[in-house]
Amino acid sequence: MLSIQSIDQFYGGSHILRGLSLQLQRGQVLALLGRNGVGKTTLLKSLMGLVPIRSGSIELDGRRIERLSPDARARLGIGYVPQGREVFARLSVLDNLRMGLAGLPGRPQVPEELFELFPVLRQMLGRRGGDLSGGQQQQLAIARALAARPRLLVLDEPTEGIQPSIIKEIERVIRLLAARGDMAILLVEQYFDFARALADHYCVMARGEIVRAGRGEDMERDGVRALISV
Repeated sequence: MLSIQSIDQFYGGSHILRGLSLQLQRGQVLALLGRNGVGKTTLLKSLMGLVPIRSGSIELDGRRIERLSPDARARLGIGYVPQGREVFARLSVLDNLRMGLAGLPGRPQVPEELFELFPVLRQMLGRRGGDLSGGQQQQLAIARALAARPRLLVLDEPTEGIQPSIIKEIERVIRLLAARGDMAILLVEQYFDFARALADHYCVMARGEIVRAGRGEDMERDGVRALISV
């Protein structure tokens, strides 16, 4: 589904991503972990085309996409939930969800499945996105990314600043999505227990490189917790 090969990325004179490679298969959850400032969010922005890479390749289902615009990548089936959620504060919940459909042809309807995954959103369709709690905004941001039925879902720190009950709801949804087998999920996360509970495979980043990788079930044995603790 996703193949990132030897990408390098720079901010000015700073070398942020250093020959980084990873692969992700359909139906799997890959947890990408690491301390703050190691380049995790930059990697996701590079994947989405929000920042340019200097060298290397990014393939989605065998198609090179590293030269495509962010909207073209989204139309190919990448759903992106950025760190901090970035919902449209002045738009209603319904209009936020409709924004997730903006790249599709015609006038598609918001999928009913989104309200089955996140029942709370049905009760709040007329409320403004900015009036929701942090946890509700995170659910809205994930639902918006799912609206176009992506093949690859990219989540950047979905548990950040979220109450435990909502974290459990998000874990339930990710588990359901992975079980369907038609989607790959790239999860950037700092919360070790959340990542371990969901990951089929993991990668740990440090200084813009992958320094350890393995199966999700081996994260504790492999000492991942110590690698990401501050």
